[in-house]
Amino acid sequence: NGQGRAAAVPLSVLLILVAGGIAGIALVLHLLGLSRIPPLTEARARAGWLREYPDAVPARITVAASGRAALVQTAQGAGLVWAVGADTTARRLVAPRLTDTAQGLRVRLRDPAAPRITLRLTDTERQTWRAALTGEPT
Repeated sequence: NGQGRAAAVPLSVLLILVAGGIAGIALVLHLLGLSRIPPLTEARARAGWLREYPDAVPARITVAASGRAALVQTAQGAGLVWAVGADTTARRLVAPRLTDTAQGLRVRLRDPAAPRITLRLTDTERQTWRAALTGEPT
């Protein structure tokens, strides 16, 4: 009778519309190249490290060939910066547990926010990074 009552949409139809809309947005972003993770450069690694640890100035930064992680060495010790989507995150490493993987190293931390980091490294990088993170000679 025209009293402003909206027609009810079944929940199943609503769920399909929402899922389809999200998938469509994701597809458009991917096709436009906006889903690509930019490679990590020394400058991005330095900026990411200093954002997390402004008092620990990097003495040396080594970016992995994969462009996904960087080893940061400071006067206070070693740390890692890695890509998370289009941004970066960083962690100081205190007694990390390292495990070799087929494609690099797995670093286990005592940090509930980042308990495990999987690094894609070449065989040479794996040896160098392991030595830097543990203090062992190469």
